Amino acid sequence: MRPNVLLITADQWRGDSLGAAGHPLLRTPAIDALAAAGVCFLSHYAQAAPCSPGRASLYTGLYQMNHRVLRNGTPLDARHDNIAKALARQGYRPTLFGYTDQAVDPRTTTADDPRLTTYEEVLPGFTVAVKLPEDNAAWFAWMEARGHALPADRRALYWPEEGRPELPSTAPPRYSQDETETAFLTGAFLDWLPEQPKDAPWCAHLSFLRPHPPFLVPAPFNDLYDPTAGPAFRRAESAAAEAAQHPYLRYWLDTTLAGSFCLVEAADRRVADWPDAAFRNVRATYWGMISEVDRQIGRLVEGLKAAGAWDNTVIVLTSDHGEMMGDHWTLGKFGYFDQAYHVPLIVRDPRHPEGFGGRVAAFTEAVDVVPTLIEAASADLEGPADGRALTPFLRGETPADWRRAAHWEFDFREVPSGRAQAALGLDLDDCALAVIRGERYKYVHFAGLPPLLFDLAEDPAELHNLADDPDHLVVRLAMAEKLLAWRSHHLDRRLTGLSLTPGGPFDART
Repeated sequence: MRPNVLLITADQWRGDSLGAAGHPLLRTPAIDALAAAGVCFLSHYAQAAPCSPGRASLYTGLYQMNHRVLRNGTPLDARHDNIAKALARQGYRPTLFGYTDQAVDPRTTTADDPRLTTYEEVLPGFTVAVKLPEDNAAWFAWMEARGHALPADRRALYWPEEGRPELPSTAPPRYSQDETETAFLTGAFLDWLPEQPKDAPWCAHLSFLRPHPPFLVPAPFNDLYDPTAGPAFRRAESAAAEAAQHPYLRYWLDTTLAGSFCLVEAADRRVADWPDAAFRNVRATYWGMISEVDRQIGRLVEGLKAAGAWDNTVIVLTSDHGEMMGDHWTLGKFGYFDQAYHVPLIVRDPRHPEGFGGRVAAFTEAVDVVPTLIEAASADLEGPADGRALTPFLRGETPADWRRAAHWEFDFREVPSGRAQAALGLDLDDCALAVIRGERYKYVHFAGLPPLLFDLAEDPAELHNLADDPDHLVVRLAMAEKLLAWRSHHLDRRLTGLSLTPGGPFDART
């Protein structure tokens, strides 16, 4: 029988933030145990940010230049295949617990369709068990059923008992560790699991919100980590010095406000103006949020074992994008820095025990997840995929022709407001960048702004732009050529291998 498929995402989780990746403080015993029972990919990168673009690549196996989901709210073109539709064709019933943040293609529906008012729609192909978009309505209803008297302003449930703080603190919200959104979705999945038929494989996607903002976590995780401990932030000596690196970075620092990340009184204060203690409180809370997710991952694994599904379930644990978490004087996911795109990836395929405990340093990308799951389920994808199956690594092998760089894209257009375009003096389609990140050098190409070049061996914090350094012009040109070749190789290939001949259509890709 084909294996079960379990895709788990934890939103906004940066790749260095787990014990298996060697974090000096963060404790994630359940995730570390999962990594030991599978393969941990240490140089794994998301393809885009924020949520909708990053998830579009994760679900379709396509780079952003092909799926063209540029921002939250950009519709996903209905012509693209995805992991849910592909597995459904193979007899699975892909079931969602959480959210996928994919806006419906307006050409496929009528003008009065309520789905046209939100970017938080469900990826086609999924059956919904629990839908948990940003309004958290299902979780709030569950909390009310547990006896909580919900305040008129639902956000007040997140505030500490003493009320909303002026600046970020580590105070816990008004609910317990057994009542988080993560616990709620885990419980829903564990209730669903025993109902699945024993003679056919199942497929589930658990899409956890945390460690996505707002940055808060219940006891005991709120004070699990000392805010004064931990590595130094990777950033310039001041926010002003940081902003001098590039016009887009200056724009981001100027417009990133506290209220986007924390439920604080000073919501309109620039994050870049926070004191160091505020950044450290947020970081300690973020680590606590990851440890809270880890607790639920442990509960999930025990549930799989109790249901007899552990040895027949392919598990993928990853994220849609990363989090700056105080580095470069900011929070969130944006631009070109590694922290916003380097994400965890753990894959367990019980059919390949020879690879268990593997730690892969080779560059892997979000677009590799779909081909991996497609191959595991003996399914087919209708149309091209930009990634490659990770199956050789699961067997303990490294393909000789594997990629030697990671790539990602970021589009910073603001369609309804036009704010970024006005501030930077750019047209709509000039608000884009693409990155190629090798072992040593990293090159960032902007459509309408100056480029960036970093020597990661000498400058791992990405503080010194070498794009205009005469001694690095050869490197800059070489990296730009590699980026152009990457784009040329992967641009939409649906009909490009097909030729109409006197003998009929000839397909070079078959």
